[in-house]
Amino acid sequence: MDFSLNDDQKALQQAAADFARVELADHAADWDARSYFPVDVIKRAGEAGFLSIYIDEGHGGLGLSRLDASLIFEQLSQGCISTTAYLTIHNMASWMIARWGSDSLREEWLPRLITGELLASYCLTEPGSGSDAANLRTKAVREGDDYVITGSKMFISGAGETDVLVVMARTGEADSGAGGISTFLVPANSDGIEYGKNEDKMGWKSQPTRLVSFGGVRVNQGNRLGEEGEGFRLAMKGLDGGRLNIASCSLGAAQQALALSRDYLQERKQFGRELASFQALQFKLADMASELTAARLMVRHAAWRLDQQDPQATAHCAMAKRVATDMGFQVCNEALQLHGGYGYIKEYPLERLVRDTRVHQILEGTNEIMRLIIARRLFEPGMIEALQ
Repeated sequence: MDFSLNDDQKALQQAAADFARVELADHAADWDARSYFPVDVIKRAGEAGFLSIYIDEGHGGLGLSRLDASLIFEQLSQGCISTTAYLTIHNMASWMIARWGSDSLREEWLPRLITGELLASYCLTEPGSGSDAANLRTKAVREGDDYVITGSKMFISGAGETDVLVVMARTGEADSGAGGISTFLVPANSDGIEYGKNEDKMGWKSQPTRLVSFGGVRVNQGNRLGEEGEGFRLAMKGLDGGRLNIASCSLGAAQQALALSRDYLQERKQFGRELASFQALQFKLADMASELTAARLMVRHAAWRLDQQDPQATAHCAMAKRVATDMGFQVCNEALQLHGGYGYIKEYPLERLVRDTRVHQILEGTNEIMRLIIARRLFEPGMIEALQ
């Protein structure tokens, strides 16, 4: 069993770290303060290949593994968590188009999504169905060769600034559950789409978040991804990777918080001694490092399972997401505490790390839903034994 990274993976890590240092790190605080969406930088991320990480090479992407993607997002998030989180969403939406779109749909949209000329949003959550996504109410009614979409989506990252919406809508009866949902590519400027205000969020301020309303939006049947009625399955397939992506952002945030804490404890003196010489603080730093390392191993193991198309990959992705996002917030919060009053002021990045990582425990499925997914799998015959 080899846990080491190969030379190609180390090169990917370094390329992502370099991009984070040059393009993200020095601007993250300003973007946060101004709630600025750095489209120009996101396009440069596309030029570097970071908008098509696991789209296969035959469709113009890098064709990398989910483990490779985790390594990249962990490094990028050390530059700016919020902007990197948007990159993960764009990757997820674009991958769904590459994976399940028709040849003509891919030819029309993918080249520009891969380069960052166009940006994408993922539209699943609704005002009345967050965790209960299978109960979504947005409808897509067939009329000839078109579908007419009516309803609304809530908390949509990038909405109002992006060009493509990957939308889950009900094509079956109102009580058809997960089996009555289909997925569509909807141009973001289509007639009948309206955008709400940019939500004033606690964190993730470098990307807009809006309500999207669909008032009889017409899209051709060729814009459907996959078959009618399998949209919920496609959405969940996208979320397996999305959960690893956001978990990887939490790893990067915790890594940054750990490094900042080490430096601060070595520089700051109290009672005539460096803070690093106090055993209680040494133990705190040791716990932070241990928890980060454990979460990182879980994320990479789950990514490997997903790459191997393991039938239990969904459960492992849920476990990794739950552990890594809880850990990320906890480590950033402990780092703020170690910095004392300095951690609470915006001159230092700790308060932003805490704000940006908090939402990771909510999105891509709340951590309570992750526990539900895990628990259901644990009652399957042989699942607990297979964890050994």
